[in-house]
Amino acid sequence: MGGRPVITRQDDEVLVVSVGDVELFHYVHRPATPAFEGPKPYLHPVRTLAGDVVTAFRPHDHRWHKGVQMTATDVSGENFWGGVTYVRDEGYVVLPNVGTMRHEDFTVADDELRIDERLSWHTEAGEHWVGEERSLAVRDVEEEAWTLEFATTLTNLRSEPLVFGSPTTNGRELAGYTGFFWRGPRSFTGGEVIAADGGAGQEVMGRTGSWLAFVGQHDEVDRSSTLLFLDHPDNKNTHWFVRSTPFAAVNPSFAFFDTVEVAPGAELHLRYRLVVATGGWDRARLESYVEEHAW
Repeated sequence: MGGRPVITRQDDEVLVVSVGDVELFHYVHRPATPAFEGPKPYLHPVRTLAGDVVTAFRPHDHRWHKGVQMTATDVSGENFWGGVTYVRDEGYVVLPNVGTMRHEDFTVADDELRIDERLSWHTEAGEHWVGEERSLAVRDVEEEAWTLEFATTLTNLRSEPLVFGSPTTNGRELAGYTGFFWRGPRSFTGGEVIAADGGAGQEVMGRTGSWLAFVGQHDEVDRSSTLLFLDHPDNKNTHWFVRSTPFAAVNPSFAFFDTVEVAPGAELHLRYRLVVATGGWDRARLESYVEEHAW
């Protein structure tokens, strides 16, 4: 089912984009999130064109996981991810460092479905550290797939450098998650991971590559869905964080093994595509799609 994406709801809390009678996603930009979970905008539910939900919301194991989010686990010691913080030689601990990403305003393009958003990142102490310009665009709506294009520009508003890191840069092996993050439904646990250059399974954790896909099965309906993540060639130092057990999650991390420093007044640019497809796509179909829809 193809069609033209349209905004079918927009209010002070949520923006909804639909194709026909299917709501592709709810973008909750002013969430009622507990402070410990790092309040920030998120997309949930996200659906295929068949109407199947491909995101999880506030799972019991990590309540700060909410569908699809832009996150940051360690920003000069501040936690914009939510929940506990990994500290070298101590493990995960509760710290008074959980910040918020606040929606400021939207601009919606008339000629295409692109949503430009301005956000501000504040530490738990109330300091305004980061200004963000974010863009979400719906494109390539085809018979069995649609694409979310996500772009962000983060500006350091401090008078000293911002250092972006992850649990791995703080000493936890193969836990380099930070940035654009997807958490899948519980039924996707044990799903299939297929990656560029012949990669497959959880052994691609921490590896580089231009794309990575996750195929999961749904409860209640006799269908599977495929999430295809495409990294933009201009992104620097992307390494994949991916898990199929004990839960389904994918993150093209920009600070997996190495920290990223942003000077005062400087910007960090990131851009990704997330293809949401009906059915379980195999490697041949994924490679064909990637070739046909190159950046």
